Amino acid sequence: MFKKILIANRGEIALRIQRACRELGIKAVMVYSEADRDAKYVRLADEAVCIGPAPSGQSYLSMPAIISAAEVTDAEAIHPGYGFLSENADFAERVEKSGFTFIGPTPESIRLMGDKVSAKQAMIRAGVPCVPGSDGALPDDPVAIKRIAKSVGYPVIIKAAGGGGGRGMRVVHTEAALLHAVQTTKAEAGAAFGNPEVYMEKFLQNPRHIEIQVLADTHRNAVYLGERDCSMQRRHQKVIEEAPAPGIPRRLIEKIGERCAAACKKIGYRGAGTFEFLFENGEFYFIEMNTRVQVEHPVTELITGIDIVRTQIAVAAGEKLPFTQRQIQLRGHAIECRVNAEDPYKFTPSPGRITTWHAPGGPGVRVDSHVYTNYFVPPNYDSMIGKIIVHGDTREQALARMRTALAETVIEGIKTNVPLHRELMVDASFVAGGTNIHYLEEWLSQRER
Repeated sequence: MFKKILIANRGEIALRIQRACRELGIKAVMVYSEADRDAKYVRLADEAVCIGPAPSGQSYLSMPAIISAAEVTDAEAIHPGYGFLSENADFAERVEKSGFTFIGPTPESIRLMGDKVSAKQAMIRAGVPCVPGSDGALPDDPVAIKRIAKSVGYPVIIKAAGGGGGRGMRVVHTEAALLHAVQTTKAEAGAAFGNPEVYMEKFLQNPRHIEIQVLADTHRNAVYLGERDCSMQRRHQKVIEEAPAPGIPRRLIEKIGERCAAACKKIGYRGAGTFEFLFENGEFYFIEMNTRVQVEHPVTELITGIDIVRTQIAVAAGEKLPFTQRQIQLRGHAIECRVNAEDPYKFTPSPGRITTWHAPGGPGVRVDSHVYTNYFVPPNYDSMIGKIIVHGDTREQALARMRTALAETVIEGIKTNVPLHRELMVDASFVAGGTNIHYLEEWLSQRER
């Protein structure tokens, strides 16, 4: 096992990884920008290194600064968390070439799954069902593009091969709008991701967003840890996640989960990862794989009893997975609400000083957050300041616990989206379960009328 790990991230995930290190008796080195000097996890760290000014391009996205920090502190491994450089194959490669262990997949796996075209082709070869669409990147020939769209059937969606996070995609309903949409998306993709390639898929009208959590080691063992429903989202950004997904038969989950675990073995995957699917009319359609730990990993931890971050570290150290697929049991139901520093209905960021912070508690309640009373939320980063996660024996009990937890939560000095969560927890459609990915945006637009 490692003696010292550098955590190349910030916010709640930095604290989450630090806690896992403490449990394992590993020293944690924190890197931080000047904006995060007073962060809780920086003060709690065994060692802390300032890697630059507030802008992430000069700190958390600076590969030389992070690797230098690992060198001067004699760290053995680097955990990238999520976001920033976590899915950057060049960073993973530089970490390994510099003599450190990258706590994540190989650079080859990150490259394969980071390009949506190559990822889709790899999944087709592995027997994972995909959304009908183009076989690869769209050609330049306008006639060929129209022919592909006609065979797929309108509406179609044009997506950037190197895209992610809900960016670089455009829905097309008619042939008249097709070529302009392709050219516009190509230009956006080239500017945003440095890769102008785009591909086409059938646009599913009312799907749910279901994902399968996997863990794999370097000894050709791979398992899946059930599923999560992440359909409550706005502009492709998740707001609420839960596990298991309401109303989907276990046999369907087991079938797709086994295929995901088999795909991990086929591509030589290691560490934690998530297969993301659209689910409609009883069918799963692969859309992408996240080659990192995800924001919503706690709901899976609560229903399986498995510490995903701790397992990531153990696998990176060369250990075998400590459980088999047969030993994984799902118990109860878990729900997570992302707490963001933003206007609850306009979604404008609300950075500033938190004058009062009172986190909820009680049976089955977990709060993952790095903030505290008098903490200053910087304007430079993502607006998420924490997560409230609950677990119950049933979904009904989990919903009741989340309502209680949200009622107890007090955050003053800035605006947060807690009032939105309070409303959603009593919304009849959400309470019934099984809402699709468009539900929240439609709910918000009706609320404005």
